[in-house]
Amino acid sequence: MIAKTVQDYNPVFNPEARIERVQLSNGSSYFIVDDALVDPERMVRFAVEHLAQFRNVDFNAYPGVFLLTPDIAVSLSQFFNQHMRRLFDARRLLHMHCRLSMVTLPSHALRPYQRMCHRDMPVLEPRHSIQASILYLFKDSGLGGTSFYEPARPQEEMAALFNDANTLSSQAFDIKYRLQPGYMFGSNHYFKCVGTALAKWNRLIFYDGYFLHSGDIMAPDRLTADPISGRLTLNAFFTCRRNISTSNTGPSISPI
Repeated sequence: MIAKTVQDYNPVFNPEARIERVQLSNGSSYFIVDDALVDPERMVRFAVEHLAQFRNVDFNAYPGVFLLTPDIAVSLSQFFNQHMRRLFDARRLLHMHCRLSMVTLPSHALRPYQRMCHRDMPVLEPRHSIQASILYLFKDSGLGGTSFYEPARPQEEMAALFNDANTLSSQAFDIKYRLQPGYMFGSNHYFKCVGTALAKWNRLIFYDGYFLHSGDIMAPDRLTADPISGRLTLNAFFTCRRNISTSNTGPSISPI
């Protein structure tokens, strides 16, 4: 019998899972937790049963639909506090929110700012940091994972690029910058790709929200709003108080 309450869908993390640190080519790192959930199909069932409640994203550059899941966030918040927070510049978790998401926009419908990498960075006080996570809830790895980038041009050029991506029409932006059409993948004149987290069923990744990143949407013609066959993910964002003193050395990784 399929449970019908939100609490019954709250994810249970696999006690045998392990955290793996992956170093990017620029020396930064992100973290992988494979086989993260005991029953990942439960999350897919939740998305299917609540499909009518998904909405188009209208508050940031995400090219698809989302469903806020504040009640489901409980287990993920506990997991972050117990296992992940110490691996970042994060002394105390202040706020966390999460949502189920599906990339759905066709390439021709993307605005300029949706064709570029971005940061998960709301307005933060200097004493705060932000971390992010993505749980891949699709079995077709060809729908794409997540790539990380660093700027390849001087700061003033990058500032102009991001400003124009948010203010110019698509036609004017394309004439000025001549970047590749459609979803971003790989390096270009303005961004250097420093690593890629490959998509895998029930894989959970954590990264610094300030890292430039983008979904690797290599097959946009296969995108769909069906949670069973689409690019369904659970995205979460953690705002934390920074450590009083931080080290430039990388964290040590222990089993969960």
